[in-house]
This record gives sequence, C-alpha cells and structure tokens, in this order.
Amino acid sequence: MANLERNNKILLDLVRQPFNNTCADCGAPEPDWASYTLCVFLCVNCSGMHRNLPNISKVKSIRLDRWEDSLVEAMRVGGNSVSKATYEKCVPAFFYRPQQTDCVVLKDQWIHAKYERREFTGEKILHPSYDADTTEVILWKKGKDNKHFFKRIFLLSRNDFTLRYFTKEESRVPKAVISMKELNVVFQPEKIGHAHGLQISYLHEERSRNIFVYHENGQVIVSFFNAIRATRLEYLQRKHPTLPLDELTPQITRQCLKEGYMEKTGPTQREPFKKRWFTLCSVNRKLLYCKSPLDATELGTVFIGTESHGYCVTEGGRRNSRGGRWHCAIILQTPERQFVFMCEQEQEQREWIEAFRKVISQPMTPEDYANEANLRRGK
Repeated sequence: MANLERNNKILLDLVRQPFNNTCADCGAPEPDWASYTLCVFLCVNCSGMHRNLPNISKVKSIRLDRWEDSLVEAMRVGGNSVSKATYEKCVPAFFYRPQQTDCVVLKDQWIHAKYERREFTGEKILHPSYDADTTEVILWKKGKDNKHFFKRIFLLSRNDFTLRYFTKEESRVPKAVISMKELNVVFQPEKIGHAHGLQISYLHEERSRNIFVYHENGQVIVSFFNAIRATRLEYLQRKHPTLPLDELTPQITRQCLKEGYMEKTGPTQREPFKKRWFTLCSVNRKLLYCKSPLDATELGTVFIGTESHGYCVTEGGRRNSRGGRWHCAIILQTPERQFVFMCEQEQEQREWIEAFRKVISQPMTPEDYANEANLRRGK
C-alpha cells in the first residue's frame, strides 16, 4: 500500500510538470491517464483511442490503477517532451495537429499516424497522397437539392492548384473545377450526420458554395484533408513568397468562429423575421447565412470590419419581432445598414455578441480591405 501511494504521488508530481500537464495528443489540460509503453500522459478521450493500438500502447489511470516501480521510472525518464522529440520530429507544416475540441476522426488518425504508422519520425517517407502531383479519391457527396449522398470522383492537382469532381467514372468533363485560391475544408461530422463528414467551401460566381462529403474509412478522409492542406500551402507560398511559414499556416484552412440559427429581418426592418443558419469566420471576417446548415449556396454575406471603419455590435434587449418567435436581439451596425438578428436564448445572444466583437477588434489586413471592396461592388 505504501508503494502504491508513493508511486501515485510520483505520477501526480510528474503530470504537473511542463509539457506533461497537457495531453500529448490533443493538448487537453490536466491529463489523468498515461500510456506506459509510449511514456506519455493522456486525457481520458485520447487514452480510449490508444486502446485501439493494443500492440503499441497500453494505458493506465494515474490515479486509480496500480503502477509498478519500473513503469513509474519509465514515465519519469520519458514524458511528453521526450515522446514529441521522437514521434513528432518531422511533422510537415501543412499537417493538421488536432486540438481538444476537434472531432474524433482527426484525433484518432493523428494518433495512428504518430505511433502506428510512424509518419513523423523521419524513418519513412510521407504518405504518398500528401506530396503527389495528383490525388484521386472516391467520396460520398450530398446531392445539391436533396439529402441523398452519391459516389463522386475527386481529383486534387498540385500542377494547377485545383480540385475537380466528376459525376461518372468515365466522364472526362468535371462537374466543377475549384481553385485553391478561395477553397476551405473543415470537418463537420455533426452537421453532415457522419463521423467522417467533411465540408468543402469555395467561391462560385461571387457566392460561397458548399460541398458535403464523407468516406467510410477514417484514414482515407483525413489523408485527403491533409493533401488539400498541402496543396493549399504550396499555393499560398507561390502567392506570398516572402511570407514566413508561421504566417501562412493559419491561412491554409479556417475554422468558423461561431455557427448556429438566428432570425433575420430585411433592410427596412419592416420585413418579417426569418430563421436562417449563420456562419461567422474570423479569418476572412465574413458572416454568411443560408436557409439551412446543409445548403449548397449561401443566401448572403455580411463583411465585418473594425470599429474605426463604422462597424459595431450591441445587445438589443428583449423585443417582439415581426413574424418571428425569438426575442433576444442583436444589432450589428455596418457603414451601409443596420442588421437586426434575434436569438432564441440569452446565452446564444451573448455568444454571438462576443464572437462579433472578437472579429471587430482584430485589425484589418490589405486583403481584408480588398474583400470589403469586392463585397460592396457586388451589391
């Protein structure tokens, strides 16, 4: 019993040290588990994924399980920083490193790539699809006007920085040719209704277009995702040859800052309020809205500038809305007009206001000014 208490105390001291105090795989704080074969400290979620690698990783709770002296000593000699130096030695700049809030398939495949396939130790070349001139994959794609998914061929090219997709295997003419210039890709499993659901967004005739796809195999869809990121990074390096990697990598793909339903009225504010699905992105400073989360094309876009350029957001309090059911108002002021949105709950209202203010507080880049001007010309 004395040894058990002593060993658990040693482990708790070790897990409080820098690098060990976050999960080795997703960065979650205060990990309670550890892989004693890989000598890393893990959160409970990642420890569950390590159980899928029984020949490589064996896990124990650092609080509840019995630890032998030899295993505790191995954890003391090892730890997260030692493991990272080995298993993350050669992670390419484009490869997406999942965070605590990312979906399961991203974290699961990151763990498989690190420890099972050892892709980043320098012992092996990268997965072929990451640096191939062309990458072809068959995915299930949602139909434009219905909920059914159909098999489609996707062809990613680093030669001309495009993503094409074809409706038939024998077809030589693509259904769409998507430039890397405005392409974005992000996992959206809950929205799409599949654990491997991926959303591809791009500009088509000055409107944002969405493609929703999935693949049954997690490795295939995550490899395709990272192949797109590799192609995007090469495109950005050609476009901005003087910018360093640490400035380019955040631009490869972008997560939305906030998504959800709000009610919206028209420009005169006399029109009935209608329920719309909104997506706010802090990278391109755009608020997009659609009728539903899985719409192929957005209904409209609102650019969000800075306070010094006439943009601000305030709480509208509780008010009755013409034709609407929700009463927690948000007032977004732009140089052209005032937008009034309604949220169902005060918590949603606060979250949206916080997200808007975060974007408004960010200084604008030269590209932001160009995007603002283009949106004004398009209206």
